Amino acid sequence: MADKTEEAGGVHFPFPFTPYAIQKDFMAALYQVLEAGKIGIFESPTGTGKSLSLICGALSWLRDFEQKKQEEEERLLEARADPLNDGKGQAPCPPPSCQQSPGSPRAAGEPDWVTQFVQKKEERELVDRLKEGQVRRKKREERLRQIRHNASLKFAAKRMRQEDEETERLLRLSREMLAAGSGPEQLAWGEDELVLAEYESDEEKGSASGLDADEDDLEEEHVTKIYYCSRTHSQLAQFVHEVQKSPFGKDTRLVSLGSRQNLCVNEDVRKLGSVQLINDRCVELQRSKHEKKSVVEEEKPGRRRRLEPRATCPFYNHKQLQLLRDEVLLEVKDIEQLVALGKEARACPYYGSRFAIPAAQLVVLPYQILLHAAAREAAGIRLQGQVVVIDEAHNLIDTITGIHSVEVSGSQLCQAHSQLLQYMERYGKRLKAKNLMYIKQILYVLEKFVTVLGGNVKQSPNTQSLSQAGTELKTVSDFLFESQIDNINLFKVKRYCEKSMVSRKLFGFTERYGAVLAPSREQPKLSGFQHFLQSLQPGVTAAPAAPAEEGEDRALRPASPLMHIEGFLSALTTANQDGRVILSRQGSLSQSSLKFLLLNPAVHFAQVVKECRAVVLAGGTMQPVSDFREQLLACAGVEAERVVEFSCGHVIPADNILPLVICSGPSNQQLEFTYQKRELPQMMDETGRILCNLCNVVPGGVVCFFPSYAYQRQVHAHWDKSGLLARLAVRKKIFQEPQRVNQVEQVLLEYSRCIQLWAGCFLQHCGQAGGMVTGALMFSVVGGKLSEGINFSDNLGRCVVMVGMPFPSIRSAELQEKMAYLDQTLPRAPGQVPPGKALVENLCMKAVNQSIGRAIRHQKDFASIVLLDQRYARPPILAKLPAWIRDRVQVKATFGPAFAALRKFHREKSGSS
Repeated sequence: MADKTEEAGGVHFPFPFTPYAIQKDFMAALYQVLEAGKIGIFESPTGTGKSLSLICGALSWLRDFEQKKQEEEERLLEARADPLNDGKGQAPCPPPSCQQSPGSPRAAGEPDWVTQFVQKKEERELVDRLKEGQVRRKKREERLRQIRHNASLKFAAKRMRQEDEETERLLRLSREMLAAGSGPEQLAWGEDELVLAEYESDEEKGSASGLDADEDDLEEEHVTKIYYCSRTHSQLAQFVHEVQKSPFGKDTRLVSLGSRQNLCVNEDVRKLGSVQLINDRCVELQRSKHEKKSVVEEEKPGRRRRLEPRATCPFYNHKQLQLLRDEVLLEVKDIEQLVALGKEARACPYYGSRFAIPAAQLVVLPYQILLHAAAREAAGIRLQGQVVVIDEAHNLIDTITGIHSVEVSGSQLCQAHSQLLQYMERYGKRLKAKNLMYIKQILYVLEKFVTVLGGNVKQSPNTQSLSQAGTELKTVSDFLFESQIDNINLFKVKRYCEKSMVSRKLFGFTERYGAVLAPSREQPKLSGFQHFLQSLQPGVTAAPAAPAEEGEDRALRPASPLMHIEGFLSALTTANQDGRVILSRQGSLSQSSLKFLLLNPAVHFAQVVKECRAVVLAGGTMQPVSDFREQLLACAGVEAERVVEFSCGHVIPADNILPLVICSGPSNQQLEFTYQKRELPQMMDETGRILCNLCNVVPGGVVCFFPSYAYQRQVHAHWDKSGLLARLAVRKKIFQEPQRVNQVEQVLLEYSRCIQLWAGCFLQHCGQAGGMVTGALMFSVVGGKLSEGINFSDNLGRCVVMVGMPFPSIRSAELQEKMAYLDQTLPRAPGQVPPGKALVENLCMKAVNQSIGRAIRHQKDFASIVLLDQRYARPPILAKLPAWIRDRVQVKATFGPAFAALRKFHREKSGSS
């Protein structure tokens, strides 16, 4: 369909088709937020074209911003070049990005000639900067134009790559011939790489840019851009495809970012498996390229030995990266296309995409790169004056908390201590004094961590039984004091680990000589950041259901325990009031753990909102938004006036959805699924009777959500025993959400086939289904694998049932500490619910909103939503539902009227469809 230009709020928005009215409103509101430099919270239900609205609204603003900036720059340059303007008239006003801030020093009472001199000097510098920017922009445009229209450049670059590879091959053969004549070594071949280099100082010795002097032209000035981030790579790829189909797809310079694990094309590095090992190996290869190393080393007086030259990455080359960078900017590509291009060009997509960031207009990246300061710095992301759009932001607070929370087990602590102790014994005489000092400090810290759990590093963690069991929470300061490491400067230890790469050396040591302590078969705990990285990988989960085979275990082996413990040490440098340490003692030392819990996610989000021009939080279900305002934005120092909320309705007609709150069942049993009542036999029986009635009148698929896996299993077993399950199976084929991730796709496929088979029979019999099976019933769990990101559109989800309210366990020590923290830190107005209690309600309703959002996926879709619990009828709870559902919800005190409304709704909709 031909592109169309729509006008909303006086702004022209190119769009691939005629947009809905709510899309026009969305784009206009988004444009105003970006123009005014606000923080926007945007809610647009699934199926309303949110992605396209974000793309066309944000890129329309960027188009106008760039045009205004270019016109202002040209006006300034013309005014400066005008011979009639000799300084007697009014000086030209610099563009907003170059204006002097109100707080800039300007001494009072200065002579006029001094003021004029300073002003003219600033004007000259401004004009020089503008001219330089124009030159750089023209060079980039000319370079991209040549690549676009001159294929011979690509062939020339490919020929040069082949020549370089042949040269490298000959050099490698020569080195091997020279190495063959070397004398006996005191260390085994390659073992010198395991020895720590001299650690000279705690001070910075300069920035390691990873670039040679002749590679400076890979760096460009950062233009104003939009950073778009979402949770998974599949969501990012979908967004990129939407950009490709949009009116901006041909002219937008887009860069897709990912981790080394996703982008690395060096098979020798990829096979390491672990995210941390891949990162460290890549950094080491870059250091090998840029550090000058002597070919010979003095080992004894009068005796010299030849060192094996260190390997470098063949995909990290200036000319190759320059070509890849320009190819990335030339046309929109997703991660898979970027990797394919990197393999073809024999250039690293990881670094090539990062070198393209400065000139990019739209950067697409996962959550963890943007939300983690160290990852931002490593990627070369500069947020000053830029725009950030965070999609699927409903779980943003939990994401930040998870990324910055770390847990280490007793077995990991003991294993790291044993490995590091043997490493020191092996290479102690070769290490410098500062290396030994820091290694001894790390050993001391590890020993004290084990001691505070009640164990002993000299014994196996699997055989150590702890005298005390239970969970204990402490402030960071109290934990450091109890562990007797309050006299250790953890900032210096953290810096030493980063600079010396001791954990990578230790991993190489254990790889060479075997594991010191055989790890237990339990899945090693991952830090929040590592867990999040792993969750982004398709088909890879944090806790596989079945143990891996020998080969698989090696392919996906975790990093050394010290690598993981470094994350815990780093977390302990967080401000005392912003986090807690949880000591979990579980019978044996190997099962016990230390966990850092982040209480204040705003401390990590503050820098983002402070530096950015504007930030947009978008999602299909953002309600309740009070969490974002209070826990994230207000605590990050954002004034209430800067926050703008936008929520639009759905594109479906009002009569295509029937949301019901049912307060009692067919036998007048009051529905209130509290922890005390939900396990009562009469409550489970009443729930079964309700479902039997629903399945009699709802065609196609019914998705029923339970609060937890345990309760789902309990209800399923009770119904099986009482015969209710057999009654349900007469009308619907029953499916259960599997707990194994690798089984989800198969279950969904069978569920879909069952409904398609019913639909085919239904059409053949002209709607006369009789007593046959009328579809399928899926038992799911709130917060499980089917409650987010799964599409139950059309016949797959004609009715969504919520059994009870999925409140988090109030007995959780982490939740109790979070509630106490909010009660102490957040202000409470008279008559308001305490912040801690509001947190529990909000967590519950966010989970509910995500689950019921699985249905109604497009304009012609229809479904009923049944909330089984009388507590849903309370006004404060109803207010937390999405507006497009809240405005249409019907509260039924008894089951009879509710059943009649459901039967009428589905009879009319099924007949019309």
